[in-house]
Amino acid sequence: MALLDIRDLEVTYRGSEGDLPAVRGVNLSVEAGQVVGLAGESGCGKSTIAGAVLRLLPASAKVSGEVRLAGEDVLTMSWGRLRAVRWSQASVVFQGAMHALNPVQKVGDQIAEAVLQHTNSRSAGPRVRELLEQVGLPAWRATSYPHELSGGQRQRVMIAMALACGPKLIIADEPTTALDVMVQAQVMSLLGTLVRESGMGMLLISHDLSVLADACDRVAVMYAGRVVEEGPAASVFAEPRHPYARALAAAFPVIGDPASRRAPKGLPGDPPDPRDLPSGCPFRPRCVEAIGMCAEIDIRLRQAGPGRAAACVHVAETVAETEAAAL
Repeated sequence: MALLDIRDLEVTYRGSEGDLPAVRGVNLSVEAGQVVGLAGESGCGKSTIAGAVLRLLPASAKVSGEVRLAGEDVLTMSWGRLRAVRWSQASVVFQGAMHALNPVQKVGDQIAEAVLQHTNSRSAGPRVRELLEQVGLPAWRATSYPHELSGGQRQRVMIAMALACGPKLIIADEPTTALDVMVQAQVMSLLGTLVRESGMGMLLISHDLSVLADACDRVAVMYAGRVVEEGPAASVFAEPRHPYARALAAAFPVIGDPASRRAPKGLPGDPPDPRDLPSGCPFRPRCVEAIGMCAEIDIRLRQAGPGRAAACVHVAETVAETEAAAL
């Protein structure tokens, strides 16, 4: 049984200017000991999925489908059961630690709050010190305020909070945002080590496909509220099947590749307005491979090789060419 099993998830934000469909029929699963990446541009629905998993979305969000955590549907849980599940079964490393942490509380007290609310411990001090050391911070940092820490240190505090009650699943929403390259590498290495040593599962959300290719077992690429490609991380990055995934991969230089000395290719145009999606394939107005059929048929995910799927009319012929080349 998957730790996290998302089926037919739909999320629509209701507002004065009309309904905005942010997530449209997403299916996704995370196994124990597995890191699954979720990639895409801003506004594609990545963070909305993260919020939906533990029902952290605003009241204006209408959510349907199933979000099963260890077999139990989070969307139908009572509030009492949901409070028990948060932190202890699944937790979130939020984007932007400076905004997620309380600026007038010591970081040790903020970590202790989760420990005291979800365990039988009367004193959280030893556990807080253990968690800080686990994420590579000295125990005395428990007495520091968020503004006294660097960006990387604050992100480590967020990870310590997420680990406080020993959850089986961690959702990391852009955990390296606004960090320099060296600190990004340290944070990603720390997250990978935690998954390997504890056997937990992780849903890692990022706009950076190259980071996900290095850190994840599987990757799902989103566009306009849907998953348009899914498969093993290395394969999706090296040989993407969907034109949008190819554009994402081409936007990042490959270190050591002479061809990468040229400026990375950009993706022209902007993501579509969720309230006014184009006919057929939502990516069609920006796609250099679009044909007439793309304006008529909204292709859903279809098999694109072993363990892979993509939502593109060209997938069948691409797979056939690859198989023929292998003979």
